[in-house]
Amino acid sequence: MAVVVGAGGVLGAAHVGVGYALEQRGFVPDMIIGTSVGALNGAIAAAHPDRAAPWLDHVWTQLRRREVYPLGYLSSRASIFTDRGLRRLIARAGLPSRIEQLAVPFTAVAMDLVTGVPVLLDHGDLESALLASAAIPGMLPPVDRAGRTLVDGGVIAYVPVLAARQAGAASVVVVATGPESSPLRPTNPRRRASAVAARAGLLLLHHQIERDLHEVSQHIPTVVLPTGIEAWPAPWDFGHSQRLISTACLAAGRFLDGLRISGPGLYRADGPSATSAGPGEASTSSIVGVSL
Repeated sequence: MAVVVGAGGVLGAAHVGVGYALEQRGFVPDMIIGTSVGALNGAIAAAHPDRAAPWLDHVWTQLRRREVYPLGYLSSRASIFTDRGLRRLIARAGLPSRIEQLAVPFTAVAMDLVTGVPVLLDHGDLESALLASAAIPGMLPPVDRAGRTLVDGGVIAYVPVLAARQAGAASVVVVATGPESSPLRPTNPRRRASAVAARAGLLLLHHQIERDLHEVSQHIPTVVLPTGIEAWPAPWDFGHSQRLISTACLAAGRFLDGLRISGPGLYRADGPSATSAGPGEASTSSIVGVSL
C-alpha cells in the first residue's frame, strides 16, 4: 500500500488533517511518494510513520509566508525567492541525511527542466531531493543533482500516482489538496487576464490529475481521501492552516469509516463534503489497521 501526497503549497496543511485520520485508525504505509510540499510532508511521515501528524500540525500552524518564501538577493536571476526558508524547515524536521535511512521507503518526484521527464528521487541526499521537488519554477531556485537541473515535480505529476504504480504499489491512498483535485464546477471567469490565467491553470492541473488517477485505477485500487474543504485560502496565506487541518481530519475520517473496497477502481467521494464512497463491498480493513 502506497500513500501518494500531492502538491499544493500552502494547501499542504490539509495533508496534516488527512494524516491524523490515517494515524488514528492505525494505518502504516509500505511506501510514500510525494511531490512538492507533499514531498516534505511525506518525508516527515516516512521518518515518523506513527506520529508525524502532531509534529506537522505544530509546524503548519506556526508557519508564515516570509519563513517559507524569503525574498532572494537582488543579483539572483533564477528565482524570486531563495530556498533558505525551506532549508531551515528541513533542518528542523528531524530527518536523516539520506533517503534510504527513512523508516518507510520514500520517493520525491521532481522534473528535469531540460527534458521535461519526471525524476524519481528514491535514494541519496534527502535535503536536495526535497528542495528539487519543491522548486516552483521562477519562485524557488532549480536544484542541480547528479548532472540534472531539477524543478518542482508538480509541473508534471501534481498527484504522483503513476510513480507509485511504477514503484510496484499494489494499492494507493491519495492525499491531494486544492480545488484542482475536486470535481470542477462550470465557471465563466471574469474577463481579466489574472482570472483567465487562473482558470486555465486550474483546468490544466485538474485534467492531469484525472488522467493519471483513471490510468492507475484501471490496474489497482486507488483511494482518494477527501478534505471536506470548499473555501481555499490564497496561495501565500498560511493563516488558515488550523481550519484546513481540522476540516480535512473530520472529512477523511468519516470517509475511511465508510469505505469498502473490492478490487481495482477509483474510490472517492462525489464532492468535497461527501463522507463515503466506493463501488465495492470488501472490508475497510484492507486499507486501515494493517500494513499491506
